[in-house]
Amino acid sequence: GYTLLWTGQYEFQVRARERFQILIPIVFFTIFILLYMTFRSVSEAIVVLLSVVFAMTGGILLQWRLGYNFSVAVWVGYIALYGIAVQTGVIMMMYLHEALDKRLRRGGELTKQDIWDATVAGSVLRLRPKLMTVTVVMASLIPIMWSTGVGADVMQPIAAPILGGMVTSTIHVLINLPAVFYVMKVRAWRKGTLKLSGMTSAG
Repeated sequence: GYTLLWTGQYEFQVRARERFQILIPIVFFTIFILLYMTFRSVSEAIVVLLSVVFAMTGGILLQWRLGYNFSVAVWVGYIALYGIAVQTGVIMMMYLHEALDKRLRRGGELTKQDIWDATVAGSVLRLRPKLMTVTVVMASLIPIMWSTGVGADVMQPIAAPILGGMVTSTIHVLINLPAVFYVMKVRAWRKGTLKLSGMTSAG
């Protein structure tokens, strides 16, 4: 009889897809465990992990707009994007905790307005560094998207998810994350469970 065996580029793509189906869940699980070990809170770990979801949304939108199919190069771009998104989310959360811890160390009666002021202060401290990071990353990737030289067909699918994801990830980190942090801390304050995070030194 006759048999049909796919080989070449298609075969490599199928193998890569099967490996990524195993690798991506492992990456997400590992990120979550590391976040939980950092914040000692499932809810805060999930909030930071949402940075990956927002980043993926922007990456998929730009990938669709440019007409790129899912490939090894595209998935490499997404994995790099996930790392950037989680890193910026962790830093924002640490700034927010630091601002709230400063208020808690002053003592006295804590009010809802104090939590709001601490959240705003932490967000503002992170605003300029975050915008600088996004600007530098985008400035370095845009020339790749316009390039036509050798290797452009490989680099562009890698750069596209990162470029699109940085935009939506920034919106989450600068707006959604502080808002959710405020809601969580107000809820803890009302329950009487709000305390120092232990992530910053007393000095």
